Amino acid sequence: MVGNETDTGGSGGRTSSTLGTSRRSVLASSVVLGGTIVAGCLGDENGDGGGGDQVAIISSDAGFGDNAFNDNALEGLEEAADEFDLEVTQVEETETAEFAARQEDLAADGSYDLIVMVGYQHYEGLVEHSEAYPDQYWMLINDHVEGADNVSGWIEMNNEMSFLAGVAAATLTQEEIEHGDSATDPDEAVVGFVGGEDIDLINAFEQSYIEGVEWVDDGVDVLTGYGGSFSDSEALNDVATSQFDDGADIVWHAAAAAGAGAFAAAQDNDRFAMGVDSDQSVADDQYADVILGSAIKALDEATYQVTEAVVEDDWDSVSGEQNLSIEEEGIDFVVGQEFEGELPDSLEENIEAAKEAYVAGEVDLTCGPTGC
Repeated sequence: MVGNETDTGGSGGRTSSTLGTSRRSVLASSVVLGGTIVAGCLGDENGDGGGGDQVAIISSDAGFGDNAFNDNALEGLEEAADEFDLEVTQVEETETAEFAARQEDLAADGSYDLIVMVGYQHYEGLVEHSEAYPDQYWMLINDHVEGADNVSGWIEMNNEMSFLAGVAAATLTQEEIEHGDSATDPDEAVVGFVGGEDIDLINAFEQSYIEGVEWVDDGVDVLTGYGGSFSDSEALNDVATSQFDDGADIVWHAAAAAGAGAFAAAQDNDRFAMGVDSDQSVADDQYADVILGSAIKALDEATYQVTEAVVEDDWDSVSGEQNLSIEEEGIDFVVGQEFEGELPDSLEENIEAAKEAYVAGEVDLTCGPTGC
């Protein structure tokens, strides 16, 4: 039996499977609650892949309900489930040491046409299981398995996304923005970055964000810090609050569910924040009044596309290494829902110029998508 598991139907619909970020991502409302175990053991024990009309997703250690990385991946599956009449099994596993075991549980059951794994930490287990279960289709987010034709490995260009976040922050801190009780102080030009865990992946977010700020104006000060967790919003609130106290107008977070702490700090200090991975002014709409925008990656589009490829018997189109990048229109920056039409033209101008410069090879980021 797989722990922390539930079946859900899909929600929403879609008219196109083309990757892109023109539409606003609205996160699915149905998520697995941490620690929940739903009755019902896995069935078929023959270990054959492609049991029919079912897909599964295993969370990263941040878990579902993060209003970001995990939920964005789940949303695409749920949309595909609605479109193609599938069932989605969510497996929330927050202990990385158990990732390989959860992969084994699902693959050995043989009921799942596709198993999606959120996060590069699933890589080691998948190296073994992609070979042990060659007829099973797998999707790995943030890494790929070289030579495994049954794995669709999606490298999210987090460095590019973070770069755009830095461009946005540096642009907006130098503008006079007022909304509700919050305002910037353009005479100071200070921005912040708050990460979850202090690990290579999030260090790459930080460095790429700083380089985005510097691309706009190297005179803008950048404050950085870590809350130590992807789930402790109070710890992240403390770090963000200290940055606001030190003059930051805007704080961008890379902290999954803990990022709500940065949004709350912005409200409490009459400043602003920015979201990550998906449009968090929608996902965390209680903070929409302070979320100027979000640096996003079209992960929901990717999970939808891979599911569609399985349904349409077109696996070759998604097999091997795939990318979510600026060039492929899978990385972008979107304005928060309460700020549409209100922010200065300089934001759109700088974001578009930054994307064009990056695609043209005029921007050389220090870090890659998963580390420096």
